[in-house]
Amino acid sequence: MSFLEQLEKLDTHKSTTLRRFEELLKSDIPLEQLAAQAALTTRKHFGRTMRMFAPLYVSNECVNICKYCGFSRDNPILRVTLDYEQVEAEAQFLISQGFRSILIVAGEHPKFVSPNYLEECVRRIRKLVPSVSLEVGPMEVEEYRPIVSAGADGLIVFQETYDPELYAKLHTAGPKKDFAWRLACPERAYEAGFRRIGLGALLGLGEWHKEALALAAHVEYLLKYCWKSHVTVSFPRLRPAAGEFQPLVHLDEKDLTRLICSLRIVFPQVGLVMSTRERPKYRDGIAPLGITLMSAGAHTEPGGYTGAGKEKLHLTEKGKAVPIIKPEDENATPQFIIGDNRSTVEVVSRLKEIGLDPVWKDWEYAFAENAA
Repeated sequence: MSFLEQLEKLDTHKSTTLRRFEELLKSDIPLEQLAAQAALTTRKHFGRTMRMFAPLYVSNECVNICKYCGFSRDNPILRVTLDYEQVEAEAQFLISQGFRSILIVAGEHPKFVSPNYLEECVRRIRKLVPSVSLEVGPMEVEEYRPIVSAGADGLIVFQETYDPELYAKLHTAGPKKDFAWRLACPERAYEAGFRRIGLGALLGLGEWHKEALALAAHVEYLLKYCWKSHVTVSFPRLRPAAGEFQPLVHLDEKDLTRLICSLRIVFPQVGLVMSTRERPKYRDGIAPLGITLMSAGAHTEPGGYTGAGKEKLHLTEKGKAVPIIKPEDENATPQFIIGDNRSTVEVVSRLKEIGLDPVWKDWEYAFAENAA
């Protein structure tokens, strides 16, 4: 049975695990008690380690119209796709900050962000760091395989919302319109050989209890059918971005904490990710409770670390390039405005102060080569 079929039956068919998760979300258990249990569970399975990573945006070109996304085709923004040397320069900057795990991020545009382009980006970065992941438009299995062979070990794909009707309203043009195609992306990634698969729902679109339950069901499905890969879960809340889309529902920090702690208790060995979308004080507070992967010093625009690509900036309106007089020192438009602007050094120092151990490297590609 595909996950789509399971999702369609979720209202009436829930496993014991999912029923427990739902009870934790809606229970009267004090949040402090839930947080303490989540923290103990995390220490048991992960110790005090915090795996550090950084996103590297290589392109903000996109053919999709997604009402909530800063990269949406219709938004009049400054766009650029970095060339390979510029990608390497961005990676070198991140390496100078200590990072050995890099996440390549790009909009979905076959002309600018082709599988061949991504394959070469991976190959060049993999020469510099042991772990390279992707957060890009979904592909076929045969398109993924050369990218895995080039050295990519992880793939992240957010379903955005697990509500098909809401999904259709928010995605009005482009290949991303296909709900089922995106939903099955993790399974194609697994078949292609990715050792890590990341999930997430964009919190602020659909009713959060329902989104959380569907997300948990997706995790449970992948743990069963894609058991050779490590599953991670992210918790992106909507942030200000081009287009000025406003959240459709409100999820406050207390509810987000309950969601994270509940997921940690029910799925004790799943990696939980916290990005720089959230404000510093919240990130510091949630880190010991269940988070095992964290970004720092992030930029969400291509060339954000070094200023690379400024000479190729162009403005698009409704998917078409229009003439501009390029402002001095202007960067490409970011996907969203981050919430934690602290430097990598500041974040790492704070993690150590609260008793956590930042880990820069937890994988060596030679392990996979030897296994093969």
